[in-house]
Amino acid sequence: MTALADYQITHKWPAQHPERLQLYSLPTPNGVKVSILLEELGLPYEPHLVNFATNDQLTPEFMSLNPNNKIPAIIDPDGPGGRPLALFESGAILVYLAEKTGRFIPADAHGRYQTLQWVMFQMGGIGPMFGQLGFFHKFAGKDYEDKRPRDRYVAESKRLLGVLNHHLAGREWLMGHEFTIADIATFPWINNLIGFYGAGELVGFGEFTEVQRVLKAFVARPAVARGLQIPARPAA
Repeated sequence: MTALADYQITHKWPAQHPERLQLYSLPTPNGVKVSILLEELGLPYEPHLVNFATNDQLTPEFMSLNPNNKIPAIIDPDGPGGRPLALFESGAILVYLAEKTGRFIPADAHGRYQTLQWVMFQMGGIGPMFGQLGFFHKFAGKDYEDKRPRDRYVAESKRLLGVLNHHLAGREWLMGHEFTIADIATFPWINNLIGFYGAGELVGFGEFTEVQRVLKAFVARPAVARGLQIPARPAA
């Protein structure tokens, strides 16, 4: 494909600014990772709301970009070699944008791989475990009489918070003094755990003082505050 209009997804979500990076997303913990990074970078982009209430993620247009029907996904019209690049999976998008711009990922190999390990920690642990906890605490799973599934995810979420809490002691961010995509990947999920999921008391969030400290600094960043609201949800 050589032009943005060649992508089927643009038939449902037409680009008003085809020269800009196109973001297809929803302000969930995974979705806002990309909008936060884009706001931090100051890159021009055009956000498109993928509305789960109307099953936008299951439409042929969206699935032509992401066959896994999950948000976020992007098309960068100025990809490698000047050719458009389509990507899904939030972690892959974070790495791509960080490497494209040379920001929010260390330039040295040691720092780069250590940053990636924390991104993978979030992708393989924090996201899946917190998401399951949300299901069993806030959504349909809360009505299950058997609380053993919920308690399993509570215990694992507490363990993961403990790992972060220990690591953050004496550090400003996950990688020390440098704010990176590891923080952008991780802290939207923690913010969601205690906010939208309302599970702070359940996991004993008050015990994790280092995580609390860094979360407070994270949400205070102006670009984070903006990114947490992008794309804007439809009016109720």
